[in-house]
Amino acid sequence: MNLILLGAPGAGKGSQAVKLKEHYGIPHISTGDAFRSNISKGTEIGLYAKSFIDKGLLVPDDVVVGIVKARLEEADCANGFILDGFPRTVPQAEALDKITAVDCIIDFKVDRETVLKRLTGRRSCSCGGTFHVSKLKSEYCPVCGKKLYIRADDKPEVIEERLRVYKETTAPVAEYYREQGKLFEVDANLDIDKVYDIIVAKLG
Repeated sequence: MNLILLGAPGAGKGSQAVKLKEHYGIPHISTGDAFRSNISKGTEIGLYAKSFIDKGLLVPDDVVVGIVKARLEEADCANGFILDGFPRTVPQAEALDKITAVDCIIDFKVDRETVLKRLTGRRSCSCGGTFHVSKLKSEYCPVCGKKLYIRADDKPEVIEERLRVYKETTAPVAEYYREQGKLFEVDANLDIDKVYDIIVAKLG
């Protein structure tokens, strides 16, 4: 099963991807994680991507497509995959169509207020964990004990820019797939478990 998760930043795509990965036994491919990995390693492509990500802008299509194509060719994608954060533009979607077929695109519909509440309260850890202040007892990671931090793209001014960019460049991707008859919309304002149940009921 080849899936794509679409939706504004903070819509809950990453959280659902983790649950769907376990349920269907297929890899969760997050372009954001791939770029952060390259950034932490100080690679050339990572530093190039960072100059865009820190401003809430999109990384150029050719760079993103190349990374995704290479990832989809790995052995663990033989039985399917979950793409989270790609495609973000119609040209990226068109490029993906030339690489592989996609079975369903899940569009997470969420209110702006919900996005701001989720992202401004999000804290990250160098161990890879992500948490919300509403469920934390301290400023330290409950998994490894390291001090949590606010990602550059989770700062209020950057969030606003990310939402603007999403509306202008990524929202049209939903229409692209709607015309193909592959788009499924889900109310992402709902509780995480409810959203999961709706998606699984749809996919079977």
